[in-house]
Amino acid sequence: MKDRYFIDTTFTRKEHLAYLEEVLEPLCAVHSSVDLYRKGILMRGETGFSYYDSLILAAALDGGCQLLYSEDLQHNHRAAGVKIVNPFQG
Repeated sequence: MKDRYFIDTTFTRKEHLAYLEEVLEPLCAVHSSVDLYRKGILMRGETGFSYYDSLILAAALDGGCQLLYSEDLQHNHRAAGVKIVNPFQG
């Protein structure tokens, strides 16, 4: 029976596990939940940001971030203890 998914065989098992731990694990640190959406709604009222920007900020807070890169939010602004940096500005 063929595998249902493809794993690149040019990498070793150790390299695959390192990728999982270094790249994928941090991306999976914060999951969607009713609580996260609730925090996004509350954050919108506190910051005046759009709902989706507020949801991003709420996820950053849940993930323990102190720095949020965004080209859409005000550069060097601080919201809920998170510093917002536009990576395209000096």
